[in-house]
Amino acid sequence: MSDKVVGPVDAIIIGAGVIGAAVGYELAKKGWKTLNIDKNPVAGYGSTSASCAIIRVHYSTYDGTALAYEGFKYWENFRDYLEAAPDENLAKFVQCGCMVYKVDANNKMETIIARARDLGVPFDEWTPEQIKEHLPFVDTSRFTPARALDDPDFGNKAGGEIYGAVHFPTAGYVNDPQLSAQNIAAAAERKGGRFLYNAAVAEILQEDGRAVGVKLSDGTEIRAKVVVNVAGPHSSKINDMAGVTDGFNIKTAALKQEVSHVPAPPGFDYEKLGYVISDSDISVYSRPEQGNHVLIGSEDPECDPRIFVDPDDWDDSFTDQWKVQVYRQAQRYPTLPVTTPVRGVTALYDASDDWIPIYDKTDLPGFYVAIGTSGNQYKNAPVAGKLMAHLIEACEAGHDHDADPLDFHLENIGRTVSLGFYSRRREINTESSMSVLG
Repeated sequence: MSDKVVGPVDAIIIGAGVIGAAVGYELAKKGWKTLNIDKNPVAGYGSTSASCAIIRVHYSTYDGTALAYEGFKYWENFRDYLEAAPDENLAKFVQCGCMVYKVDANNKMETIIARARDLGVPFDEWTPEQIKEHLPFVDTSRFTPARALDDPDFGNKAGGEIYGAVHFPTAGYVNDPQLSAQNIAAAAERKGGRFLYNAAVAEILQEDGRAVGVKLSDGTEIRAKVVVNVAGPHSSKINDMAGVTDGFNIKTAALKQEVSHVPAPPGFDYEKLGYVISDSDISVYSRPEQGNHVLIGSEDPECDPRIFVDPDDWDDSFTDQWKVQVYRQAQRYPTLPVTTPVRGVTALYDASDDWIPIYDKTDLPGFYVAIGTSGNQYKNAPVAGKLMAHLIEACEAGHDHDADPLDFHLENIGRTVSLGFYSRRREINTESSMSVLG
C-alpha cells in the first residue's frame, strides 16, 4: 500500500513477521479493519527471515505440545489455511520428521513421550542401533555435558551410549520462512488487511487510560481501537513506549543467535534422508539445509554466553559460537566437514525469561502482546493468530482475562487449552527446558 493510510483502522499490529501477519490475517477474517506496521521493507524481513522454521510437535509441557500439534495441521494444509489459489507460489513444508535423542538432560524423553501419548501425537522409539540404520555415520556415544571449545575435556566421551531416540514423523521444516510470512500477509490482504512498511513506531497514543493508536517516526498519527505488539526483538521497547512493562512478571529481551551451515557427511544425501534433530547430549539442534548441508544451532547450554543486545545497535558479525556448535555436531557426526569458511546466519531472538511466549492483554486497555516468541514459536504462527484474535475480541467485549483466563479450542486436534498458560503475570514455568526448546 502507499505511505498514506486511508480509511478507518480497527487494529494496528506492530510487526509483519510470521506471527504478526497471522494476527492480522485472523482479525481480518473476523471483519476487523487491520493495519500491520513494520519498519522493514516487506513482510517476514526481520527475525522471521532468519528463522530455522522448524515445525516440531514435541514439548515438555502439555500446552506447548498441544499448540505445536495443532500448528502442524495448518502447515500440513498450508494452502487451505491461506485460502490460496492453486497457482500461488507458497513456502513448502518439508515433512522429514524429527528425531530427539534420549539423554539424561531430557529425562530420557519420558515427560515428552507422556505428553505425546496424552495428545495422540504419533511417534516411534528407536534404539541406538536403529539410529545408525537411518544415519550410518552417527556416533552414539555419550559426550555430556556440553563444553566450551577451550575446555581441555572438549570432545572426550563420557562413557556408554545414549539411550536411543524418539522419532516424530509429523515434523519437519519450512523451506522459506520469509516467503511463508509473505504468503500469510497476502492472505490477510485478500481479507481486507493492509500493511505499511518502512515505518517505525515512535509512540503509543493514549487517551483516557487507553491505547488509541500509534505515532510514527515521521510524525504521522494513526488511530485504532486496539494496538497489538508483535514487534519481535523490539517488543520490550514497544512495551516501554506503552508504559506497561511493570505489569509483566515475565520479561522479554533481544538475544543474539547464530546458526551454522556446513556440508553434510560425505556420501549421504542429507537433504533427502536427514531429519530435524534435537541432541541435548551435545546441546545442538540441526536440520537438513538446501545444497546437501546441515543447519546447526545451539540449545544454549550453561557454558555458552547469552548475548543480550539493543536491537537497534548490535554487532551482527559471527563470533566463535559458530565454530563451537559445528565442533559439537562433529562429535556426533565424526565425518562432518568442519574446515569450510563461515556460513550461516546471525539474528536476534525475542526471548522470554522462561522461553515460553506471552500471548496476553496488558494493564493498558486496548494494548495486547504476542511476544517472546522467537526460537520456538514459528511453528505456532497460525495458532497464535487465531488465539490472539479470540483473546482480543473477548477482552474488547468486556471479559476480564486476568481474573478468569480464557479457554481456547484447538479445532484440528479437538482439545482445549487455557490461555492463562501464556499470561504476562505467570510465574516462571518450571516444566520449561529454559532454552530454545521451550
